[in-house]
Amino acid sequence: MSRAEVAKDLFKEGYACSQAVVLAFSDLINIDKEELAKISLPLGGGLGRLRLTCGAISGMAIVIGAIFAENGVDADNKIKVYEIVQELTKRFEEKYQTIICKQLLENASLKVEIKGVPEQRNDAYYQTRPCESIVYHAALILEQYLIEENIINN
Repeated sequence: MSRAEVAKDLFKEGYACSQAVVLAFSDLINIDKEELAKISLPLGGGLGRLRLTCGAISGMAIVIGAIFAENGVDADNKIKVYEIVQELTKRFEEKYQTIICKQLLENASLKVEIKGVPEQRNDAYYQTRPCESIVYHAALILEQYLIEENIINN
C-alpha cells in the first residue's frame, strides 16, 4: 500500500488532514506516532479550522522539516527546507489551483463555515467533501518527492 493510500485511510479513520499526511510518513520521523498526531492536530481544517493553508500542505511541511532539518536549523539548511516546501506546494497548487482550505472547499461547491466543531464523519461527508482526495494527493506528491530524492524506495 502506498503512503498516499495510507494517508487517505487515516483520514477516513477520523484523523485531521494534517495528521493523516504526517502519520503516513511517521516511520521516517524520530518522534512517537502519538506525539506526531498531537503536534499535527491543530493544523487541520486550514489551521484550527480557520480555513487558511490546507492542513494536508501543513502536514507535508512537518514531514519535510522532520526529515531535512535533522542536521540542524542553520541558515543553509533552513533555505533547503523552505525550497523543498515551496516546490511541493507548487506541485499541489498546479493540481488544485490553490493551497487555501476555504478555496478548496468552495471549488467543490461547499458552504464554508469557520467554527471549532468539525462536521460528523459519515457517508454523506465523504461523498461531498474533496478532503479525502486532497489528502491522498498531498501525500502522493510528498511520496513521489521522497522517491526522487532517494529518501524512500518506490
